[in-house]
Amino acid sequence: MGDLERELRDLSAWLETPDPPDVTARVRVRLSGPAPRQRRWRALAAAALVALLVAVLPPTRAAIADAVAGLLRFAGVSIATSPAPALPSGAPSPLPGQRAVALDEAQRAVRFPIRLPAKLGPPEQVLVADPDSTGTCRVATLLYDGGALRVDAFDGRLNLAFHKEATPPGVTWVEVNGDFAVWVDRPHVLSYVNRAGEIRKETARLAASTLIWQDADVSYRLEGDLSRAEAIEIARSLR
Repeated sequence: MGDLERELRDLSAWLETPDPPDVTARVRVRLSGPAPRQRRWRALAAAALVALLVAVLPPTRAAIADAVAGLLRFAGVSIATSPAPALPSGAPSPLPGQRAVALDEAQRAVRFPIRLPAKLGPPEQVLVADPDSTGTCRVATLLYDGGALRVDAFDGRLNLAFHKEATPPGVTWVEVNGDFAVWVDRPHVLSYVNRAGEIRKETARLAASTLIWQDADVSYRLEGDLSRAEAIEIARSLR
């Protein structure tokens, strides 16, 4: 079994999609022959991989899978399906330029509307982080329950903002308000991805169960000790 086929099978397992048909034997029979045909086989296999990913992934423009790298990119979050992610040690550093502000100040600091979950009410604390050269921040965070429950909202038009490592099959597709979302049902390693696209390992922390979704150009992460049904209900209550 080649690396491409192995990665494809791994991806299909944790995406909870029907097993793709095994066409390996037929492809090998048709493409068997002199060495130059091997290059043609790899080109055809790559094209088949793209076609299969389009078929098995939910029909959302925000979902991009990289079977070779073992990543799913969705709503500004990069999810790595490593089998045994190393747990972070020590306290994580804050996000770049993070500061606590009043809710009205936070709204002025970001480009997107800050929506509050009606199920949770007003937040205990509001944070903004990662300002650009104009002072406009990339992330707004609502904290509840002493910080154990949080809603991160960030500009979905920008590059990836978070990177997480989760062990399959803990990552599943769900729906929020009729659109696709991702549910991670267990603790996982969460790191911040800066504006340059670099994973900031010093921000890594052990995150609780998380719901990830996107609404218009805003991406959201709801994290806390919640069931899937509770998380979806909170997400649906954003106003």
